[in-house]
Amino acid sequence: MDLGIKGKRAVVCASSRGLGRGCAEALAQAGVNLVMNGRTEASLNDAAEAVRAHGVEVIAVAGDITQEDVQQAVLAAAPQVDILVNNAGGPPPGMWSDWDREDFIGALDANMLTPIALMKAVLPGMSDRGWGRVVNITSQSVKSPIAVLGLSNAARAGLTGYVAGTSRQVAPNGVTINNLLPGIHATDRAIALDTGVTQAQGISMDEARTQREATIPARRYGTAAEFGATCAFMCSQHAGFMVGQNILLDGGAVNATL
Repeated sequence: MDLGIKGKRAVVCASSRGLGRGCAEALAQAGVNLVMNGRTEASLNDAAEAVRAHGVEVIAVAGDITQEDVQQAVLAAAPQVDILVNNAGGPPPGMWSDWDREDFIGALDANMLTPIALMKAVLPGMSDRGWGRVVNITSQSVKSPIAVLGLSNAARAGLTGYVAGTSRQVAPNGVTINNLLPGIHATDRAIALDTGVTQAQGISMDEARTQREATIPARRYGTAAEFGATCAFMCSQHAGFMVGQNILLDGGAVNATL
């Protein structure tokens, strides 16, 4: 399918690896030029070089996207942003009794306030041009809270509420904002979570993964490639009637009618 976005420019945050990298790859395959961001310069440059193989322009801006100076550098690298993919690593797991105010502030900065700041920066230009796409990578925990991910539950739920209202305000201008909610995918995040299980239960990584896969109706972890393909479709010309939605990509793990 031709996604109709060849020649557009996208900013993809936290795209040196994992789900962000999957989104960058899929958009590049559709002919989209990219500004890629990641914390570690070496791994980001490696990822950017690989994505350039799709024949698109790729600008790499290293740094922590939660920092205002890095946000400004990313935006300066793409004066016209047609597509924004917001992404940041999730906060660490734990128990309700583990977290204090600073932990919540950190989670809000990464998973709510940073994507809001970037949206506020690009939405006026998108609205003036009459076209734009924003996809926020959040989590299945927005639909079905995960007890040990309380920091993530809270911050991402706040972003979801913001998007629900804002998306309907900019939709008349040809701009869509939607959220993409991953379940467990075969990324570093899954490794971190499975490592926690091995330590808590005294089992191997293979046993931890098999145990988690048994809770997913698809009986496997998702891949970054299929996640990226879904993101690219949400950024396409064909998704202009999708407004303010929360799209689960979790292999059926969330058991809900709506």
